[in-house]
Amino acid sequence: MSPALLLMYTALLRVVVVAIVVGASVGVFGGWAAAFATASLVILLGFAYHAWKLSQLYIWLGTEHRAADVPDGFGTWGDVLSDLYRVIRQHRVEQQSLSDSLARFQQAAAALPDGVVMLDNENNIVWCNPAAQEHWHISLDRDLMQTITYIIRIPEFNDYLAARNTNEALTLKFNQSLALGGSRDVSLAVQLVAFGDHQTLLLSRDISERERLERMRSDFVANVSHELRTPLTVMAGFLETMHETDIAGGTKPELLKRSLNHMSQQTERMQRLVDDLLTLSRLEDSQNKLAESVIDMHGLVQASINDAKVMSGGRHDLSASLAAAWLTGNRDEISSLVSNLVSNAIRYTPDGGRVVVTLKTRGPEGDLVFSVKDDGEGIAVEHLPRLTERFYRVDRGRSRASGGTGLGLAIVKHVLMRHGGKLEIESSQGSEDHGSTFRTIFPASRVMVEQPKPQAVAA
Repeated sequence: MSPALLLMYTALLRVVVVAIVVGASVGVFGGWAAAFATASLVILLGFAYHAWKLSQLYIWLGTEHRAADVPDGFGTWGDVLSDLYRVIRQHRVEQQSLSDSLARFQQAAAALPDGVVMLDNENNIVWCNPAAQEHWHISLDRDLMQTITYIIRIPEFNDYLAARNTNEALTLKFNQSLALGGSRDVSLAVQLVAFGDHQTLLLSRDISERERLERMRSDFVANVSHELRTPLTVMAGFLETMHETDIAGGTKPELLKRSLNHMSQQTERMQRLVDDLLTLSRLEDSQNKLAESVIDMHGLVQASINDAKVMSGGRHDLSASLAAAWLTGNRDEISSLVSNLVSNAIRYTPDGGRVVVTLKTRGPEGDLVFSVKDDGEGIAVEHLPRLTERFYRVDRGRSRASGGTGLGLAIVKHVLMRHGGKLEIESSQGSEDHGSTFRTIFPASRVMVEQPKPQAVAA
């Protein structure tokens, strides 16, 4: 017998038993007629009670199905409604557990650095995390259940999605508009993962930075190879000439002297390149802690100016306005910064040009500003953002002829980063006020405008 029939028979049996007991009790005092009438009334009341409870249950089914609103009762209805109350409570507990699990999953997925888009069997967006919204410029509020191919109109991506090839990844390269204007080149590694009933997860990872670093590494190796190849070729050529003409025997001493001079110059060039590469390597090493001391900036800058005058040989008008200031930092690194900026101005300013070196504090905060200004040809505005890149040159032939390694401004940038400073570059071309200004700014927390007192040394 089915549970439903058993429940019905049990309910009927209870009504009949109650009717017989009550009717018999009344019949003892009022006769068979009274007993029959009473039993009939009990049965009628029983059916009326069942109809009432049934209507209550029907009304409850049309509400939010809250366990607290389940009707109560006695007898068979008590058993049924008690079981219903228990089932509803259990369902609510399971539902809350599922909601908590879903919330934890969404929180975990939202924290992933990779983009995750959940697609149904028709490639409609079911859910996505913030990283995916950034990668694809989609919005969960706006694009929920929208077909993703209507939003991402890249033929290569649409073909990949249609093929549903979950065994291979796809690298997409496209130009993405930015919210504040402009655009940037983006590279995304895309992978489809199948799950559920014909559903897929679209995973994406932004590899733009990785590809940029790989290009930098490749360019760096190519540039270093090129920079070293030129002097080595020159030296090899002179050595071959010396060997073939036997000038070492004294037959052509003037050629020997000229060859040795050229080789010495190329050797010095390679030495400068190696020294700058080692300096950059130390600056970029996170394990290289900043060894700080108090630096007399006036004396340090003046020493660099004196060296620059020797380098200029009187071919430039070099002037300075230096305030007394002391800076907390690494002396060798700050000296390299100052020397690079001053020597660059001498190298790239034509003969007869003017170079002005300034050291002063500015603003209410008391930042220390070291600047070098020249009246050279100036630099085109499109080159300014890239000047601190390794080996980046505005005019390659002119830069090599001047003896630069192409690493000076990269060193300046890294020194400033380690000291919490910043670099400002201004330049103009084709006007009366042509020339460039390189300005370094050190935070006031590192600056002292009065000479520090010498510390006592314990005996």
